[in-house]
Amino acid sequence: MRLQDKVCLITGGASGIGKATAVRFAEEGAIVVICDLNEKAGVETAAALGARAAYCNVNVADRLAVQRWTDEVFQKYGRIDVLVNNAGIVRDGQLVKVKDGEIVKQMSEADFDLVVSINLKGVFNCTQAVAPVMIKQGNGVILNATSVVGLDGNFGQTNYVATKAGVIGMTKVWARELGKSGIRVNAVAPGFTLTEILSAMPDKVLDGMKAKTPLGRLGDPRDIANAYLFLASDEASFISGETVRVDGGLVVGT
Repeated sequence: MRLQDKVCLITGGASGIGKATAVRFAEEGAIVVICDLNEKAGVETAAALGARAAYCNVNVADRLAVQRWTDEVFQKYGRIDVLVNNAGIVRDGQLVKVKDGEIVKQMSEADFDLVVSINLKGVFNCTQAVAPVMIKQGNGVILNATSVVGLDGNFGQTNYVATKAGVIGMTKVWARELGKSGIRVNAVAPGFTLTEILSAMPDKVLDGMKAKTPLGRLGDPRDIANAYLFLASDEASFISGETVRVDGGLVVGT
């Protein structure tokens, strides 16, 4: 029971890695509050976690909505111990796509802005809302979802890679700024992980991902959740400012 009675906020907690993290935290005694835009899945996930779990419909890109959410959590529980900034989206596309010497397509400004607003600004919004609470209580843990592509880059993901690299940078800054208040800040970089989105891909694509992963398999969301659990627990009490790869040995692009 490594998180006994800890109040833990998880964004994007209704599915995939976020849901697995919510389940894992609840198993270890945490009070889990998830937010997600998928209300049906959010309500079902919170109900499955039990009476000590709650769901809120929050768009992390909306600063006012995030502030209302964190204020409500604090008013109800009197503290916030862990924030997992997990929410994120993809809108993949090449910077410019060329055929026969002509540009036929390019990443749209709207797709770039949308991914930045959720994957990068959303992390900023949630952390800035929670940090004052943690500073006053003199402790806390902030965990940010990055990706191996934020470290290695990836074809066709200019917007996504930019946000995930940015998250790594913000993690290092916040570890320096908030450490004096007893707050630890770390990031987790998953590799190819079998979430709902990935499981819908053709077997040929999945087999290619497995072949590129030295351990020979895709990650399970629970693999990533276990990393979050360790970093949230007192076992990681002297770890801050780090990005932990959970990727089966993967190096993207090789």
